[in-house]
Amino acid sequence: MWEVGAAYFKPFWTNAFGAIYPLPSRGTVDIQTLQQAALLDKCRQFTRAREVQAAGLYPYFKPISESEDTVVVIEGQKRLMLGSNNYLGLTHHPKVLEAASRALSRYGSGCTGSRFLNGTLDLHEQLEHALAEFTSKESCLVFSTGYQANLGLISGLVGRGEVVYLDKLDHASIVDGAKMSYGDTERFNHGDLAALERKMDRGLSGRGAMIVVDGVYSMEGDIADVPGLVRVARKFGAVLAVDDAHSVGVLGPNGDGTAAHFGLTEEVDIIAGTFSKSLASIGGFVAAPESVIHYLRHHCRPLMFTASLPPANTAGVLAALEVLQQEPERREQLWANTRRLQDGFRSLGFDIGPTETPIVPVLVGAMEKTFLMWRKLFDAGVFTNPVAPPAVAPTQCRLRTSLMATHTFEQIDYALDKFARIGRELGVI
Repeated sequence: MWEVGAAYFKPFWTNAFGAIYPLPSRGTVDIQTLQQAALLDKCRQFTRAREVQAAGLYPYFKPISESEDTVVVIEGQKRLMLGSNNYLGLTHHPKVLEAASRALSRYGSGCTGSRFLNGTLDLHEQLEHALAEFTSKESCLVFSTGYQANLGLISGLVGRGEVVYLDKLDHASIVDGAKMSYGDTERFNHGDLAALERKMDRGLSGRGAMIVVDGVYSMEGDIADVPGLVRVARKFGAVLAVDDAHSVGVLGPNGDGTAAHFGLTEEVDIIAGTFSKSLASIGGFVAAPESVIHYLRHHCRPLMFTASLPPANTAGVLAALEVLQQEPERREQLWANTRRLQDGFRSLGFDIGPTETPIVPVLVGAMEKTFLMWRKLFDAGVFTNPVAPPAVAPTQCRLRTSLMATHTFEQIDYALDKFARIGRELGVI
């Protein structure tokens, strides 16, 4: 305990954040209490979200009380879901639901342990074999989330004295995986492979290196330049890993991802992905040479120290993977829907950036206008995702829309009509 007297201390104590705390002029103060106050002060000072909530423009954590595929119920009203990553519309597919239900009855609700110990099911191994075949890789490892797949891949492989190169628009899970590793991290401007080459030319000096990129970028909708990345990786002897979170089921001749889209599956060393988009569940995977997967099984902390993917989810992914391959018409319809929405936005005068995929961002500009446009669309029955800093630059805020194979043309036209009216009202177009 500290004895605090007016004669010896100033009447206020200032922490590293500049916050001022009134102190008693005499008596005792517990130093641990002061330290805790300093640590938690940032929580008390964070008022921006509450201000947006008070203005009725807060767009996040909206609870969905019912889902009918392309239509959801929020706050008691039906709204067109134009913000989901359910690209093939499989979350309500009867085969997926039936498989999940059977697994729930057979295996129970969870594995209650890690893959490393008691949490490996025959379902996990079946899914790993199916994904290895699907991605044309020797082996595969299934994780409990897509986020953990990237954490485990990068932190598990990149060690001291090695370096990982990231596109500046890579997903947060890739960035965090690099932070968790013991290696160095270098980031290059989005898609700037000349800058990547310069960094590698200056900084490698024979060190082990990995390049990690998104196959499809989640806020822009553009596709990574895999041919260019393969060339750079081979030039410098680096490993190339592609996160196909938004590519599985969308790109490739069989929905088999970005590398397959370019005919370069053999040249891409490692393919990662998630089950929370086209595969209609949760979880993730890493597909790679068998020696890499064997190594990760014994060195990957996000795999070894977390409970494994629940049975119902695993079985649901297996069923979704089968449907993806058995019903190619879903992917065809997804692309027809994508063209209709993209062409519609462009004809109305909206800026949708360089998107090449079912991710279609509508650039608005300032955050305040973006949130206001989100609110007006929400009230008009259209659900979108507003994207603000730090995900994008302050002047590049946008409404991220995304298509499903199960959207109808009538639903797309309804959304375009609402966007047109509100966009004109707010001066976006």
